[in-house]
Amino acid sequence: MGKKTMLSGMRPTGALHLGNYFGALENWVKLQDEYDCYYFIADWHALTTGYEDTSELKSNINSMVIDWLSAGLDPEKCTIFLQSSVKEHAELHLLFSMMTPLSWLYRCPTYKDQLAQLKDRNITTYGFLGYPCLQAADILMYKAAAVPVGEDQVPHVELTREMARRFNYIFGEVFPEPQAKLTKAKVLPGTDGRKMSKSYNNTIALSDDPDTVRKKVMSMVTDPARIRKDDPGHPEVCTVFSFHKVFNEEGVADTEAQCRAGSIGCVQCKKELCSKMALKLTPIYEKRLELSAKPEYIREVVEKGNARARATAEKTMSEVRKAMKIDW
Repeated sequence: MGKKTMLSGMRPTGALHLGNYFGALENWVKLQDEYDCYYFIADWHALTTGYEDTSELKSNINSMVIDWLSAGLDPEKCTIFLQSSVKEHAELHLLFSMMTPLSWLYRCPTYKDQLAQLKDRNITTYGFLGYPCLQAADILMYKAAAVPVGEDQVPHVELTREMARRFNYIFGEVFPEPQAKLTKAKVLPGTDGRKMSKSYNNTIALSDDPDTVRKKVMSMVTDPARIRKDDPGHPEVCTVFSFHKVFNEEGVADTEAQCRAGSIGCVQCKKELCSKMALKLTPIYEKRLELSAKPEYIREVVEKGNARARATAEKTMSEVRKAMKIDW
């Protein structure tokens, strides 16, 4: 038996940062050896909240693909494609929208949450309300057995399962019900201690050069109660220590002990963190520089992925049309 299929995607809304890397991308790299992985650039999904300004969409798409490849995604092991280049996604989205009850869409956790968070944007649109139909089309198009998600995303996968069950009940068995594959993600705060987010301007991007990374680390918020170098520290409230837990796993216990004993100052602690981060991030940055100079290769990777994805999508849509008896 072949590998099971897995699908996941990211919206190209700006430079990928360490939160994106440790929250998803690092796991994607591991999963490409275990599954037949489809990873897509969700440019149509980006329009659900950003349709009014698409000026940076093309550059964001290009940058995202470079980040993915720099981080370790291998186009020989996985399929990397652009959502809008596989028009079958739009067709299946349309068909799902015909049969999905409005109540299912209104109860989607993200809907009300984002309406509250993005009050400065006009997203009371059909596209935003109906994006779970597009999300279901993305997943079911490839008959994915698993979708890697965090716990907060499980309801989205369950909604896709409901849509699959509804379609199969009305028209006959076409779609398997995908399972949510809960993935352990390393959580990093932003440089100011808040959630890492582009909107807070507190990120460390995969595209940041080593000197920029060093400067951001040296500006990180530490224990506010620690005034002098030999004062006992409280690592549990220190942003720098949170990064040590991710980048310095083998030495984090010693770092914690030294901090609590007041035997290491915050500046020295930050310098040691910079060294550990450089071991992980500098190779990614150097790979990124190399790939940035090869725009033809980046386009070739995506176009080959588009062709692979399209071949699978065409087969699925043939089954869908036949089941629905709209294949005249």
